[in-house]
Amino acid sequence: MALTCGIVGLTNIGKSTIFNCFSNTKAEITNYTYSTSKSNIGMVKVPDPRLKELEKLQPTEKLVQVVVDIVDMPGLAKGASKGEGVGNKFLGELRNTDAIIHVLRCFDDENLPHVEGSIDPVRDIEILDFELQVADLESVEKRISKVEKLIKTGDKEAKKTIEVLNKYKSHIENFQNARTLEVTEEEKRLLGDLFLLTSKPVFYVCNVDDESASSGNKYTEKVTEYLKDQNTEIIVIAAQLEAEIAELDSEEQLEFLNDIGLSEPGVDKLIRSAYSILNLDTFFTIGPKEIRAWTIKRGATAPEAAGVIHSDLQRGFIRAEVIKYKDFIELKSEHACKEAGKLHVEGKKYIVEDGDLLNIRFNV
Repeated sequence: MALTCGIVGLTNIGKSTIFNCFSNTKAEITNYTYSTSKSNIGMVKVPDPRLKELEKLQPTEKLVQVVVDIVDMPGLAKGASKGEGVGNKFLGELRNTDAIIHVLRCFDDENLPHVEGSIDPVRDIEILDFELQVADLESVEKRISKVEKLIKTGDKEAKKTIEVLNKYKSHIENFQNARTLEVTEEEKRLLGDLFLLTSKPVFYVCNVDDESASSGNKYTEKVTEYLKDQNTEIIVIAAQLEAEIAELDSEEQLEFLNDIGLSEPGVDKLIRSAYSILNLDTFFTIGPKEIRAWTIKRGATAPEAAGVIHSDLQRGFIRAEVIKYKDFIELKSEHACKEAGKLHVEGKKYIVEDGDLLNIRFNV
């Protein structure tokens, strides 16, 4: 399932350093403003400790994690919506992502000047929001012009569409993001192909100095206060520290993390948040050849989950044998789950839940 998160932010805030911590595709890093003009794409494995727990009960040849595509965008400039910096390319590539990771600079460094002359993450949020709002407003106004022509031809749905477009236009003109406008599913459907930038789900990463990695600082406190009424997540990461952690082996990582008061690398939290914001769940298939985690959209049915494994399984779906992860861990085998009545046979309408162990029965 090719779903993508875009890492965005102003230039020189540490996006590429964070990206390099979890991707095999290394991004160029310099201290010069607008030094990079291309995006970097990496397939990132999502940490899931449940795989290791399953392996303890079902020895297997390999474990297969789910992956998310992460795109490291070029640094944004004020005026991007008007083509400043690499604005047009930036906005075009961002439109193709499913969610946004907004990295904020929350550290001081005299050797790395901020493009705006001072450190103020709240101002940086407002700059990016404004640029995306300007681009969205332009998209809405263009669509309004097209729909107005359809109204003249007597198109009934066009009248409904223009009402929704005007709701978005008014909302965005008031410096609000499209994601905060309350609309019905039907209204969303009418504008489904507009792909407004500010409608995308977003969470924030505060890039701090090493000393602030575990507790944050005055800049992260400003971000938390500013976003307190928004339904979003804020993660604190020390990018330079994470870069050092990424170079260590697993045992050394644990020792290093304990010394600085962290339970896990910050980028692991970031990757899981990226997975969650994409509205994804995980189900498992287990066996002696492999234990694999599979990705589904939240709310997917059993046949849809089967289709993720192979289209033939969805086409010839008969039933799914389902064991809940916690039941399998507690009872320690498929046989014990069956004996205890914890193996359920489900049909085509079953909604797969996060952590389900599935065995698909099919016939083609």
